[in-house]
Amino acid sequence: MKQRTLAIIKPDGVSRNLVGAVLSRMEAEELRVVAMKMIKMTKEQAKGFYRVHEGKPFFESVTDFMSSGPCVVLVLEGDDAIRRYRTLMGATDYTKAEEGTIRREFATDIEKNVVHGSDSEETARFEIGYFFNALEVMA
Repeated sequence: MKQRTLAIIKPDGVSRNLVGAVLSRMEAEELRVVAMKMIKMTKEQAKGFYRVHEGKPFFESVTDFMSSGPCVVLVLEGDDAIRRYRTLMGATDYTKAEEGTIRREFATDIEKNVVHGSDSEETARFEIGYFFNALEVMA
């Protein structure tokens, strides 16, 4: 079943010149990029994106981090894309991520873990719509 998911290469990935390496990993997994752009979120935009986590202890630090520099936001498409991309990313805590995952290879911190991905179809719809309009996503 073809699915779409949002992927973000976070500010730490962009600042460390990992965009190409991460994109290569996505494409090697046969996840097709159907939309992509570089953005820099304001603190308010980051709060809007992470609103489901409002009130949690990490909310302020994650929104500070996500608004600290440019990110690359992408829409990936493929069979079972959400599960496959989440597997490729690895665990949020990079020290617990499996060998060969993006986070295990590149992350330096539980928040500075290089990538983000949607966790469900419902979340993917919200997240894709947060960053992209219909004209920006290829059919």
